[in-house]
Amino acid sequence: MRFSIWPTTAQPYADLHDAAAHAAATGWDGVWVADHFMPAAGSLDVPMLECWTVLAGLATTVERVRLGSLVAGNTYRHPAVLANMAATVDQLSGGRVVLGLGAGWQENEHTAYGIDYHDVAERLARLDEACAVVARLFADQRATFAGRHYRLADAPMEPKGVHGTVPLLVGGSGERVTLRIVARWADEWNTWGTPDVLAAKGAVLDRHCEDQGRDPATIARSAQVVVDLDGEHPFRRPMPAVQAGVAELQDLLHRYDEAGVDEFILPDWNLGRGAERRDALDRFLAEVAAPLRTAG
Repeated sequence: MRFSIWPTTAQPYADLHDAAAHAAATGWDGVWVADHFMPAAGSLDVPMLECWTVLAGLATTVERVRLGSLVAGNTYRHPAVLANMAATVDQLSGGRVVLGLGAGWQENEHTAYGIDYHDVAERLARLDEACAVVARLFADQRATFAGRHYRLADAPMEPKGVHGTVPLLVGGSGERVTLRIVARWADEWNTWGTPDVLAAKGAVLDRHCEDQGRDPATIARSAQVVVDLDGEHPFRRPMPAVQAGVAELQDLLHRYDEAGVDEFILPDWNLGRGAERRDALDRFLAEVAAPLRTAG
Protein backbone atom coordinates (compact mmCIF):
# COMPACT_ATOMS: atom_id res chain seq x y z
CA MET A 1 0.00 0.00 0.00
CA ARG A 2 1.14 3.55 -0.74
CA PHE A 3 0.81 6.32 1.86
CA SER A 4 0.30 9.97 1.00
CA ILE A 5 -0.57 13.20 2.81
CA TRP A 6 -3.27 15.76 2.16
CA PRO A 7 -2.20 19.14 3.53
CA THR A 8 -5.01 21.66 3.89
CA THR A 9 -4.88 24.68 1.60
CA ALA A 10 -6.29 26.80 4.45
CA GLN A 11 -2.78 27.63 5.64
CA PRO A 12 0.11 29.81 4.45
CA TYR A 13 2.00 28.36 1.50
CA ALA A 14 5.19 28.17 3.56
CA ASP A 15 3.46 25.86 6.04
CA LEU A 16 1.94 23.70 3.29
CA HIS A 17 5.31 23.47 1.59
CA ASP A 18 6.93 22.47 4.87
CA ALA A 19 4.54 19.51 5.17
CA ALA A 20 5.03 18.47 1.54
CA ALA A 21 8.82 18.75 1.65
CA HIS A 22 8.94 16.79 4.90
CA ALA A 23 6.76 14.05 3.40
CA ALA A 24 9.05 13.81 0.39
CA ALA A 25 12.17 13.64 2.55
CA THR A 26 10.83 10.97 4.92
CA GLY A 27 9.41 8.39 2.53
CA TRP A 28 5.78 9.26 1.93
CA ASP A 29 4.54 8.44 -1.57
CA GLY A 30 2.41 11.44 -2.52
CA VAL A 31 1.00 14.87 -1.71
CA TRP A 32 -2.60 15.73 -2.60
CA VAL A 33 -4.16 19.19 -2.80
CA ALA A 34 -7.86 20.10 -2.59
CA ASP A 35 -9.52 22.44 -5.08
CA HIS A 36 -11.52 25.03 -3.17
CA PHE A 37 -11.58 28.82 -2.96
CA MET A 38 -13.43 29.23 0.35
CA PRO A 39 -14.70 27.15 3.28
CA ALA A 40 -17.92 25.19 2.85
CA ALA A 41 -19.28 26.56 6.12
CA GLY A 42 -18.40 28.93 8.93
CA SER A 43 -16.35 32.07 8.60
CA LEU A 44 -15.31 32.99 5.08
CA ASP A 45 -12.38 35.06 6.35
CA VAL A 46 -10.01 32.11 6.00
CA PRO A 47 -7.04 32.15 3.60
CA MET A 48 -7.45 29.49 0.90
CA LEU A 49 -4.72 28.66 -1.61
CA GLU A 50 -5.64 27.73 -5.20
CA CYS A 51 -5.01 24.10 -6.07
CA TRP A 52 -3.14 24.17 -9.38
CA THR A 53 -0.83 27.07 -8.58
CA VAL A 54 0.08 25.24 -5.37
CA LEU A 55 0.79 22.07 -7.38
CA ALA A 56 2.98 24.06 -9.78
CA GLY A 57 4.96 25.44 -6.85
CA LEU A 58 5.41 21.99 -5.32
CA ALA A 59 6.37 20.52 -8.70
CA THR A 60 9.46 22.71 -8.88
CA THR A 61 10.54 22.55 -5.23
CA VAL A 62 9.48 19.17 -3.80
CA GLU A 63 11.17 16.08 -5.18
CA ARG A 64 10.16 12.46 -5.76
CA VAL A 65 6.54 12.25 -4.52
CA ARG A 66 3.45 12.08 -6.72
CA LEU A 67 1.45 15.32 -6.80
CA GLY A 68 -2.27 15.44 -7.46
CA SER A 69 -5.54 17.32 -7.15
CA LEU A 70 -8.04 15.75 -4.77
CA VAL A 71 -10.07 16.63 -6.68
CA ALA A 72 -10.36 19.44 -9.21
CA GLY A 73 -13.95 20.68 -9.49
CA ASN A 74 -15.01 20.21 -13.10
CA THR A 75 -17.32 23.24 -12.94
CA TYR A 76 -14.43 25.62 -12.22
CA ARG A 77 -12.47 25.22 -15.46
CA HIS A 78 -13.13 24.08 -19.00
CA PRO A 79 -11.66 20.55 -19.20
CA ALA A 80 -9.42 21.50 -22.13
CA VAL A 81 -7.92 24.30 -20.04
CA LEU A 82 -7.51 21.90 -17.11
CA ALA A 83 -5.82 19.27 -19.30
CA ASN A 84 -3.30 21.85 -20.51
CA MET A 85 -2.65 22.93 -16.92
CA ALA A 86 -2.09 19.34 -15.80
CA ALA A 87 0.24 18.65 -18.71
CA THR A 88 2.31 21.74 -17.93
CA VAL A 89 2.56 20.98 -14.21
CA ASP A 90 3.52 17.40 -15.12
CA GLN A 91 6.36 18.82 -17.22
CA LEU A 92 7.46 20.97 -14.28
CA SER A 93 7.43 17.95 -11.96
CA GLY A 94 9.29 15.58 -14.26
CA GLY A 95 6.24 13.36 -14.73
CA ARG A 96 4.75 13.03 -11.22
CA VAL A 97 1.28 14.57 -11.60
CA VAL A 98 -2.11 12.91 -11.19
CA LEU A 99 -5.13 14.80 -12.52
CA GLY A 100 -7.88 14.24 -9.99
CA LEU A 101 -11.30 15.34 -11.24
CA GLY A 102 -14.78 15.42 -9.74
CA ALA A 103 -18.21 16.79 -10.55
CA GLY A 104 -17.96 19.78 -8.18
CA TRP A 105 -20.18 19.99 -5.12
CA GLN A 106 -19.55 23.12 -3.02
CA GLU A 107 -22.52 25.34 -3.81
CA ASN A 108 -21.40 28.42 -1.89
CA GLU A 109 -18.31 28.76 -4.10
CA HIS A 110 -20.46 28.77 -7.22
CA THR A 111 -22.78 31.38 -5.71
CA ALA A 112 -19.95 33.63 -4.54
CA TYR A 113 -18.08 33.57 -7.85
CA GLY A 114 -21.04 33.51 -10.21
CA ILE A 115 -20.29 30.01 -11.52
CA ASP A 116 -23.28 28.07 -12.81
CA TYR A 117 -24.34 25.38 -10.35
CA HIS A 118 -26.39 22.61 -11.93
CA ASP A 119 -28.25 19.71 -10.37
CA VAL A 120 -26.41 16.46 -9.66
CA ALA A 121 -27.44 14.76 -12.92
CA GLU A 122 -26.23 17.70 -15.00
CA ARG A 123 -22.92 17.97 -13.14
CA LEU A 124 -22.28 14.27 -13.62
CA ALA A 125 -23.12 14.48 -17.32
CA ARG A 126 -20.59 17.28 -17.61
CA LEU A 127 -18.01 15.25 -15.68
CA ASP A 128 -18.42 12.32 -18.07
CA GLU A 129 -17.86 14.57 -21.09
CA ALA A 130 -14.96 16.33 -19.36
CA CYS A 131 -13.20 13.00 -18.89
CA ALA A 132 -13.67 12.31 -22.59
CA VAL A 133 -12.16 15.70 -23.46
CA VAL A 134 -9.14 15.10 -21.22
CA ALA A 135 -8.63 11.62 -22.65
CA ARG A 136 -8.79 12.86 -26.25
CA LEU A 137 -6.35 15.69 -25.65
CA PHE A 138 -3.76 13.39 -24.13
CA ALA A 139 -4.26 10.61 -26.69
CA ASP A 140 -4.64 12.50 -29.98
CA GLN A 141 -2.27 14.77 -31.84
CA ARG A 142 -5.32 16.85 -32.79
CA ALA A 143 -8.47 16.24 -30.77
CA THR A 144 -12.03 16.64 -32.01
CA PHE A 145 -15.03 16.10 -29.78
CA ALA A 146 -18.69 17.09 -30.11
CA GLY A 147 -20.59 16.72 -26.87
CA ARG A 148 -23.64 18.40 -25.39
CA HIS A 149 -21.50 20.48 -23.02
CA TYR A 150 -17.99 20.59 -24.50
CA ARG A 151 -16.54 20.72 -27.99
CA LEU A 152 -13.07 20.37 -29.48
CA ALA A 153 -12.22 21.19 -33.07
CA ASP A 154 -8.86 19.84 -34.26
CA ALA A 155 -7.42 20.95 -30.92
CA PRO A 156 -3.69 20.57 -30.21
CA MET A 157 -2.16 20.07 -26.78
CA GLU A 158 1.61 20.22 -26.68
CA PRO A 159 3.49 19.33 -24.67
CA LYS A 160 1.56 16.44 -23.25
CA GLY A 161 2.66 14.60 -20.10
CA VAL A 162 6.27 13.62 -19.57
CA HIS A 163 5.24 9.99 -20.04
CA GLY A 164 2.79 10.82 -22.83
CA THR A 165 -0.27 11.01 -20.64
CA VAL A 166 -1.13 12.02 -17.08
CA PRO A 167 -3.07 9.55 -14.90
CA LEU A 168 -6.72 10.53 -14.48
CA LEU A 169 -8.25 10.02 -11.05
CA VAL A 170 -12.01 10.40 -10.66
CA GLY A 171 -13.30 11.16 -7.19
CA GLY A 172 -16.75 10.26 -5.90
CA SER A 173 -18.90 7.48 -4.55
CA GLY A 174 -22.22 7.50 -6.42
CA GLU A 175 -22.84 3.91 -7.42
CA ARG A 176 -25.13 4.33 -10.42
CA VAL A 177 -23.40 7.11 -12.36
CA THR A 178 -20.11 8.19 -10.79
CA LEU A 179 -18.64 4.71 -10.55
CA ARG A 180 -19.69 4.07 -14.14
CA ILE A 181 -17.70 7.17 -15.13
CA VAL A 182 -14.75 5.80 -13.16
CA ALA A 183 -15.01 2.46 -14.97
CA ARG A 184 -15.16 4.18 -18.33
CA TRP A 185 -12.37 6.74 -17.98
CA ALA A 186 -10.29 6.62 -14.81
CA ASP A 187 -6.85 5.25 -14.07
CA GLU A 188 -7.52 5.78 -10.37
CA TRP A 189 -10.55 6.16 -8.09
CA ASN A 190 -10.80 7.94 -4.75
CA THR A 191 -13.51 8.27 -2.15
CA TRP A 192 -13.94 8.91 1.56
CA GLY A 193 -15.03 6.01 3.70
CA THR A 194 -14.34 3.08 6.00
CA PRO A 195 -13.03 -0.25 4.68
CA ASP A 196 -16.57 -1.65 4.58
CA VAL A 197 -17.68 1.26 2.40
CA LEU A 198 -14.69 0.83 0.09
CA ALA A 199 -15.30 -2.90 -0.23
CA ALA A 200 -18.98 -2.45 -1.07
CA LYS A 201 -18.47 0.36 -3.54
CA GLY A 202 -15.43 -1.38 -4.99
CA ALA A 203 -17.64 -4.35 -5.83
CA VAL A 204 -20.02 -1.99 -7.65
CA LEU A 205 -17.07 -0.53 -9.55
CA ASP A 206 -16.00 -4.04 -10.51
CA ARG A 207 -19.43 -4.70 -12.03
CA HIS A 208 -19.29 -1.45 -14.00
CA CYS A 209 -15.87 -2.48 -15.29
CA GLU A 210 -17.30 -5.80 -16.44
CA ASP A 211 -20.05 -3.94 -18.29
CA GLN A 212 -17.37 -1.80 -19.96
CA GLY A 213 -15.24 -4.83 -20.83
CA ARG A 214 -12.46 -3.53 -18.60
CA ASP A 215 -10.25 -5.33 -16.10
CA PRO A 216 -11.04 -3.82 -12.66
CA ALA A 217 -7.40 -4.33 -11.66
CA THR A 218 -6.40 -1.55 -14.07
CA ILE A 219 -7.98 1.05 -11.75
CA ALA A 220 -5.96 1.97 -8.66
CA ARG A 221 -8.04 2.79 -5.56
CA SER A 222 -7.40 5.26 -2.75
CA ALA A 223 -9.25 6.36 0.35
CA GLN A 224 -8.88 8.64 3.33
CA VAL A 225 -10.15 9.27 6.84
CA VAL A 226 -8.94 11.81 9.36
CA VAL A 227 -6.76 10.04 11.94
CA ASP A 228 -6.41 10.92 15.63
CA LEU A 229 -3.61 8.67 16.88
CA ASP A 230 -3.99 7.97 20.62
CA GLY A 231 -6.29 10.97 21.09
CA GLU A 232 -3.46 13.45 20.58
CA HIS A 233 -5.10 15.33 17.69
CA PRO A 234 -8.89 15.66 18.14
CA PHE A 235 -11.02 16.42 15.10
CA ARG A 236 -14.53 17.85 15.26
CA ARG A 237 -15.55 18.50 11.64
CA PRO A 238 -18.18 16.32 9.90
CA MET A 239 -15.86 14.07 7.90
CA PRO A 240 -15.03 10.39 8.43
CA ALA A 241 -12.52 10.25 11.28
CA VAL A 242 -11.08 7.63 13.59
CA GLN A 243 -9.47 7.91 17.03
CA ALA A 244 -7.40 4.84 17.86
CA GLY A 245 -4.07 3.45 18.94
CA VAL A 246 -1.35 1.95 16.78
CA ALA A 247 -2.68 -1.62 16.78
CA GLU A 248 -6.23 -0.55 15.96
CA LEU A 249 -5.03 1.69 13.13
CA GLN A 250 -2.91 -1.09 11.69
CA ASP A 251 -5.99 -3.33 11.75
CA LEU A 252 -7.91 -0.59 9.95
CA LEU A 253 -5.22 -0.36 7.26
CA HIS A 254 -5.20 -4.13 6.82
CA ARG A 255 -8.95 -3.96 6.26
CA TYR A 256 -8.47 -1.24 3.64
CA ASP A 257 -5.89 -3.46 1.97
CA GLU A 258 -8.34 -6.38 1.97
CA ALA A 259 -10.97 -4.05 0.45
CA GLY A 260 -8.64 -3.41 -2.51
CA VAL A 261 -7.32 0.01 -1.48
CA ASP A 262 -3.89 0.69 -3.00
CA GLU A 263 -3.22 4.04 -1.34
CA PHE A 264 -4.16 5.52 2.02
CA ILE A 265 -4.23 9.32 2.16
CA LEU A 266 -3.76 11.05 5.52
CA PRO A 267 -5.24 14.56 5.88
CA ASP A 268 -3.10 16.87 7.99
CA TRP A 269 -6.07 19.00 9.04
CA ASN A 270 -5.87 18.08 12.73
CA LEU A 271 -2.11 17.60 13.06
CA GLY A 272 -1.04 21.15 13.89
CA ARG A 273 1.83 22.93 12.19
CA GLY A 274 5.62 22.89 12.15
CA ALA A 275 7.40 20.41 14.41
CA GLU A 276 4.13 19.10 15.87
CA ARG A 277 2.88 18.08 12.44
CA ARG A 278 6.23 16.68 11.33
CA ASP A 279 6.34 14.53 14.46
CA ALA A 280 2.79 13.28 13.86
CA LEU A 281 3.57 12.37 10.24
CA ASP A 282 6.77 10.60 11.29
CA ARG A 283 4.97 8.62 13.98
CA PHE A 284 2.17 7.51 11.66
CA LEU A 285 4.58 6.39 8.97
CA ALA A 286 6.97 4.60 11.32
CA GLU A 287 4.58 3.06 13.83
CA VAL A 288 1.30 2.60 11.95
CA ALA A 289 2.03 2.34 8.23
CA ALA A 290 5.38 0.52 8.22
CA PRO A 291 4.05 -3.08 8.04
CA LEU A 292 1.85 -2.27 5.04
CA ARG A 293 4.11 -0.03 2.99
CA THR A 294 4.78 -0.97 -0.61
CA ALA A 295 8.44 -1.81 -1.12
CA GLY A 296 10.26 0.80 -3.17
